[in-house]
Amino acid sequence: MSGFLTVDIAGFSADLPILPLPSGINIAFFNLHGDAELTEHCGKKIALLLKDCDVLITAESKGLQLTHVAARELGQRFYAVARKSKKLYMQDGIDVDYGSSITTGKPQKLYLSKHDADLIKGKKVGIVDDVVSTGESLKGLENIVKKAGGIVTKKVFVLAEGKAAERKDISFLAAIPLL
Repeated sequence: MSGFLTVDIAGFSADLPILPLPSGINIAFFNLHGDAELTEHCGKKIALLLKDCDVLITAESKGLQLTHVAARELGQRFYAVARKSKKLYMQDGIDVDYGSSITTGKPQKLYLSKHDADLIKGKKVGIVDDVVSTGESLKGLENIVKKAGGIVTKKVFVLAEGKAAERKDISFLAAIPLL
C-alpha cells in the first residue's frame, strides 16, 4: 500500500504517508519532526486539555517538541523527558521496562533522570505524546510516573490509532485507522 491519508487534526489538514511495518500492518505515519507549524498547532490544542496538570512528561523523541509547546503555553518552565536509553546524567535516576510498541516490535525500557523524577514527585502529571496505538508506550510512561511518585491526571495525544480511539481514559485531537 502506498499513498497518503489526509486527516483533520483539530482544524489542521495533514497528509500522512502510508507506510508498511515489519508486522505486515500499514500505518499512516505521523511525524512532527521539522514541521514547526503543525507542532505549534498541536501543542497549543493539547495544552487546552492539560490545564489542571502541574507538570508534563513525554517519551523521546517525537513527543519532545509537542510537550515543549504545551508546557510553554501552560507557563511551565520544566517538563519531564523519559529517555529510551540511559544517558550519563541519568546515573541516579529511575527506569521501567515496558512492552513493544507498534513501531518497534520489541520490549523497551524508559529512563528518567533524578531531576525529572523529583520534578513529578507528588504532582498531578499530564502524559503527552504524538500517537497512541497499542498503549504499550503509554503503560511505560504511566509506570515511570508512578515509580517517581507522581499522579497521572491526564493522558493526551495528537492521534489515537485503531482501537485506541475507543479508550475512555485518554484524550486526543483526531483518530486514524490502522490500514
